[in-house]
Amino acid sequence: MSWRNDAARTGAGYGLALLAAVLWSAIGPLSKMCQAEGLSPLDIAFWRAALGGLCFAAQSACLRQLRLPPAHALLFALFGMAGVGAFFSVLQVAILKSGAAVSMVLMYTAPVWVALFARLLFHEAVSRYRLGCILVALAGTGLVCLSGGSLPASFSALGIVCGLASGFCYALHFPFFVWWKERYSTAVIYTYMLLGGALSLLPFAHILEGAPAGWEVWTLLLLLGVGTNYAAYYAYGQSLRLIPQVPAAVIGNVEPLLATFWVWQFWGEDFSLSGWAGSVCILTAVLCITLEPRTAVPRSEGGRE
Repeated sequence: MSWRNDAARTGAGYGLALLAAVLWSAIGPLSKMCQAEGLSPLDIAFWRAALGGLCFAAQSACLRQLRLPPAHALLFALFGMAGVGAFFSVLQVAILKSGAAVSMVLMYTAPVWVALFARLLFHEAVSRYRLGCILVALAGTGLVCLSGGSLPASFSALGIVCGLASGFCYALHFPFFVWWKERYSTAVIYTYMLLGGALSLLPFAHILEGAPAGWEVWTLLLLLGVGTNYAAYYAYGQSLRLIPQVPAAVIGNVEPLLATFWVWQFWGEDFSLSGWAGSVCILTAVLCITLEPRTAVPRSEGGRE
């Protein structure tokens, strides 16, 4: 009977990891629908951070984990102002200016930055294997940038820059978590990070002029804040309790593929030949970095925390 229990746990772990990837892939489509309803990129970034942060705060409060030293709470909030506020903002601008497909692909350059951070901050050796992956990813990034984006007949330098910035900002999370994840739960860290990010976005959003109106808008915002933030991170965290990080991270690579498919199917977004070639290079390099022997890979690169 034990093998049946192990099989059930493994199956549940794969299912939760896939659920997280599917939820993350909805960031682009939901953001485009919010933008079509008249919300600005900063409005969307604010509500995504605020609603997700409130969910994590409720979980932390129920588990009586919300209290922590004021200095640490302030540090998490300050990091959230940069790591969450900037990350969510530039991602939304990239989606608006260059399309959701190219934005999600460029965001997935984050593991390349993580590999560089591991070398600079933790003095980890960069193997020839990893260096080759980084060079392939950088070549792919160049091709995607030269393609101009995934919106028909549209080129936006701002959108490309913001897409690249989203990958860098997202990568900043990993060394931060390496330092703190053994001391505090993911829910507690995300509570203060997301709410700190929301606070930094508050002056730039239109919330002070009035909350969004209409159940359609609120449904989209709840799907973004609760679905692509809280539920996705919770599902992925639970999957890591059931299966190793490598298969979970491999499944996570489905995210940009699904995100590209959604916006191609429903909005007609498409890459040029160089864009498709660059996307393949980036995703292949990320997959190879994920599958590198774990003795040479920092724990933080196993996937999202």
